[in-house]
Amino acid sequence: MKHLMSMAIATLPLIGFSAAPVSASEIFEKIKIEAGQTLYDRSCRRCHAVDSTDSSYGPPLENILYRAAGIYEGYDYSIAMEASGIVWTPGAIRAWMEDNDGFMPGTKMRHVGIEDPTVQDFILAYLGSISPQDNKQISE
Repeated sequence: MKHLMSMAIATLPLIGFSAAPVSASEIFEKIKIEAGQTLYDRSCRRCHAVDSTDSSYGPPLENILYRAAGIYEGYDYSIAMEASGIVWTPGAIRAWMEDNDGFMPGTKMRHVGIEDPTVQDFILAYLGSISPQDNKQISE
């Protein structure tokens, strides 16, 4: 946690301040997204690109929020993923990050679980920043 706070504080100069007033919640959200991108790059990027222009082992995660599981065209999903019927809500992604094998037995993906809820929050903030708002057709 101490490392996350240091990372968040180090991000402050990168945010940039404009003449318009910026609320503390807007600043915090920008910090969460920046920290989330760093954590994503460390934990998820080795297998998942952000978009389809960059090759990766797993499917790209751009527009992942509120997308149905197992539908990214051109990726060979496990039978478990294709048949799951889940939608990638923040809660589903959080459960997946923590224990994907427990969340969906039979999945092809293998990784070390991300159990820290703060790290999950930051990664979710980043994933939200790369998912358009019109994806949100259902609530969590």
